[in-house]
Amino acid sequence: MTIVVLVLVALNLGTIIFSFLAILAAKRYRAAVPAPLKSAEPISILKPLAGLDDSLESNLRTFFEQDYPDFEILFAVREAHDPALAVVKKLQAEHPRIRSQVLVTGEPPYPNAKVFSLDLMLSKAANDLVVMSDSDIRVTPTLLRTVAAEFQDPSLGVATCPYRAVPGASIWSRLEATGMNTDFIAGMLVARMLEGVKFAVGPTIAARRHVLQAIGGFDRLKDYLAEDFMMGKLAAEAGHGVILSSYVIEHHIGNSNFRQNLTHRLRWVRSTRRSRPAGYIGQLFTMPLPIAVALLIANHHWWPVSALAIVIRFVAASIMSRRVLRRRLNWLLLPCEDFFAFFCWIAGFWGKTIHWRGRDYLLFKDGTFKPLATAVSTTAPQAR
Repeated sequence: MTIVVLVLVALNLGTIIFSFLAILAAKRYRAAVPAPLKSAEPISILKPLAGLDDSLESNLRTFFEQDYPDFEILFAVREAHDPALAVVKKLQAEHPRIRSQVLVTGEPPYPNAKVFSLDLMLSKAANDLVVMSDSDIRVTPTLLRTVAAEFQDPSLGVATCPYRAVPGASIWSRLEATGMNTDFIAGMLVARMLEGVKFAVGPTIAARRHVLQAIGGFDRLKDYLAEDFMMGKLAAEAGHGVILSSYVIEHHIGNSNFRQNLTHRLRWVRSTRRSRPAGYIGQLFTMPLPIAVALLIANHHWWPVSALAIVIRFVAASIMSRRVLRRRLNWLLLPCEDFFAFFCWIAGFWGKTIHWRGRDYLLFKDGTFKPLATAVSTTAPQAR
């Protein structure tokens, strides 16, 4: 047996073990149910906006329609002529009893504009319990009730909501959604089972104001691209409880062509590799099909191992998508996504620049980032 075949066999066994762990982790996650809500404490919803996302009005309306007795919604835009403001004003007129306000932030003084918006909204928020949610998120009326029930645990500081990705019409959008609804959620559940939740994911995060202040506030997060991950990481390191919420949101990722999708994926993999290096290496085991095919090519006598890896991968993917996220799985797209994600994962080991919201940035090895022109002129020697 050659070294190459031996390595491929070991990698295939690793993917099989990971898939089994994912199935077990899904079972444990589904069994976790928050205690019944006893008292509804007031909640502040923070919504950073930037332009007209697909279905923005429908997404925001679901937050105005929460079945919860005491909440407010704060919105933030960078400029007073942002087209998202017209949507907000329309919804405010439709729901006059819901307390809401809009902040115009101006240009952010540091790279992460979302963090700047969240910081300003938090300073105006009336409540200790806050829900930070992106503009492309859609929820049912029970979101706030579920979050409030979970935060009855006095040790809980941060709760991050898993999400089912809802794609646009393009094949590239549907491929990405397939990966989010199978691989990404599997990785989170396995991490939750093996080491606890020491992270957060960005689309919707609930947190205590005093916990955010205890970890240094948004000033501590302002230079990180993956500020969501760092929020959960810092809270866990400080001894505060961090959980994967039992509430699953809908993340409408919109339409994208090949170039847009590739740019987005490269931004994500390059950021992840710096935020969680060990976890990034482990992502290899969430994409079994390329490894199984490689083993078949290297030595077809090992086909039973490859076959088992492929079968258990499909079983685990089905459980993630259908049972955990309650999202239909496209079986034909799954192998295509495995190969595309694998090549993007490989590409993530190279490159230190990203393109985000029309601007280019330089990533540093600690996960911080700066606008490319500024970074090259002042701090490029620190980068790798």
